[in-house]
Amino acid sequence: MACLLLSSLGNGLCFPFTAIYLSELLGLGPGAAGGYFVAMAAASFTAALLGGPLADRGGPHRVGAAGAAALAAGYGLLAPASSLVPVLLSGACVGAGFGLFYAAIVGVVDGAVPESRRRTAFTVRHVVNNVGIGAGSVIAGLVLHGAGTPVTALRWLYVANAAAALPLLAVILSMRPRGEAAAREAVVDGTAGPGYRALLRSRPMALLICAQALFAVVGFTQIEATVPLLMHDRMAVTLGWVSVVTAVNSFALVVLQPPARRWFERLPETVSLAAGPVLWAVAFGCGLLAVVLDGTGGPVLRYALLICFAVVFAAGELTYSSAFYPLLLSWSGEASVGRASALASLAWNLGTATGPPLGLLLVTHVPAAGSWAALAAGAGVAFAVAAAAHRAAPRA
Repeated sequence: MACLLLSSLGNGLCFPFTAIYLSELLGLGPGAAGGYFVAMAAASFTAALLGGPLADRGGPHRVGAAGAAALAAGYGLLAPASSLVPVLLSGACVGAGFGLFYAAIVGVVDGAVPESRRRTAFTVRHVVNNVGIGAGSVIAGLVLHGAGTPVTALRWLYVANAAAALPLLAVILSMRPRGEAAAREAVVDGTAGPGYRALLRSRPMALLICAQALFAVVGFTQIEATVPLLMHDRMAVTLGWVSVVTAVNSFALVVLQPPARRWFERLPETVSLAAGPVLWAVAFGCGLLAVVLDGTGGPVLRYALLICFAVVFAAGELTYSSAFYPLLLSWSGEASVGRASALASLAWNLGTATGPPLGLLLVTHVPAAGSWAALAAGAGVAFAVAAAAHRAAPRA
């Protein structure tokens, strides 16, 4: 987890600034920035599809280490880049790194803990990822604020990001997850775990993958992209308060994790999964109340409700993280964890590509109250799919 935190911190150093770095600071224009992200998306999609079966056959630690190496190479290439070709090559390396890494990380994390601690491990991983990215963004902001030449400072930040992936590579290589033995036995016996089509023909698994995409569309991308714009443009919330609400959400993940983990882990995993979008609907309802009651309660009530939004949303994130990947492991079986992880990664990428444009379109054309209500309705759709997965779940 310490190496995952370091790697996430490295990503936070650079991720918010890549488009600005390529298009403006390097003077390559928006086409180069767009090409970078297209190359990254295409390579991530391909690598995830290929990495899933590789993780199942050869062990997730090897695929995860290859992903970490590709991330280090990609960010290292971007540091000295000054023309389009190395930029595109960097995007392809970074995309391949993410695709391979996320096809393997579920098996790697699962192999590092006993089965009884599985839900805790994935909850902590979610918290660690968010804390690392947030801390990295803050550090990068401070470095760039005092930098006389932002280009030089960013080049060194990309070098630091590349270096941050190396300890993770070394730790993953040193591990031998439990699933590797099962995968090796399957190869020796001439059998293999279910392929992509077989996994998606399973109704519970198909619903779980669909829920993953919806959680990204209606939940995670909305708090990252849509809600800040909604608060600032439609509710006249200052940028300072937007930052406060975002920081409270990240801080709440850390504070709530111990007590929430003890409570949520008493619930069946499918119930915990469905509880996530319910809490998000409540959180969006707090935002709606902040608009409706603004004229009667004043700014104190409005900001208190927005803080409640951030805290309740964080609770929903924790229920998701404690349930989704343990369910993925249980329903796929150890011999197909890599393929199931790849499907989850692809669903997540689809959701993160779809969610922000939909949210921004909503904020642009719908008043504040209607936007909050629409976000709550979207959480309701995600709940319906999670509830269907609960009903379809295999019974012991």
